[in-house]
Amino acid sequence: MANTTAKLTWCKARIGEDMNWWTTEISDPINWDVDGLGIIDPRQFQHLLDLLEPLSEYGLQTELVEDAFYAFGIDEIQEDKSVLLKRVPDNILDSDDPLFALPDVLDEEKGPYADLLDHITRLRVKMLNDLIEFAQKLTVEELEEEMRESQNGDFMEGRSTHYFSEISSILEYVPEGFELDEDEEKTPESEDEVLQKDLADVNADTDETLEADDTMKWDEEEEEQGEEVYEEHTSPPEDSTEEKSDK
Repeated sequence: MANTTAKLTWCKARIGEDMNWWTTEISDPINWDVDGLGIIDPRQFQHLLDLLEPLSEYGLQTELVEDAFYAFGIDEIQEDKSVLLKRVPDNILDSDDPLFALPDVLDEEKGPYADLLDHITRLRVKMLNDLIEFAQKLTVEELEEEMRESQNGDFMEGRSTHYFSEISSILEYVPEGFELDEDEEKTPESEDEVLQKDLADVNADTDETLEADDTMKWDEEEEEQGEEVYEEHTSPPEDSTEEKSDK
């Protein structure tokens, strides 16, 4: 295991259509399969830490959180907008730098990440039973069954379940028909907000986005002018733009 860990020194990741980060290359392809291998970005990890905080009262073992992830820092932004990440020795819980977190899933059944999932699942069930008066106590098996059904749904639709979704689903789980007051205070950010912040974190070039926005505004102005000058013209707005360009 030590040799395997030593080979994990860098990886490349890019943001997907689901607004999550996914690895595309890794320094140790023999032990790590990048197909469906997600990586948790700095803002997502901070959100998970916020969700973990209430579990401190129920026996959260922070060392399990630390052991479950490999920490990576941003080394370079590639031309294709992917990010080269280098592994760092920092304690991911104490570092002041924005770090990506790659779960240790080399042993999916008994590894550090699996231990963390089991730990937080039990604590979440304990907390829910403490805060909600169920007719019958909620069990770990019930929560795990719901998580499996959700992941099976992703699989049937051809999607990989991202690790951020897997962890947050456990930490935010409340049985159907019940609610916790704290859930209202922790409204998840919209996908657009998450994307904008993710791109800002890796210092991505936003000029293209700004140019696209200006182009869209220009198109809207041209459409409005086309409607005023050619009210009875049935051609698409693009034609009016071309005529103006020819002049």
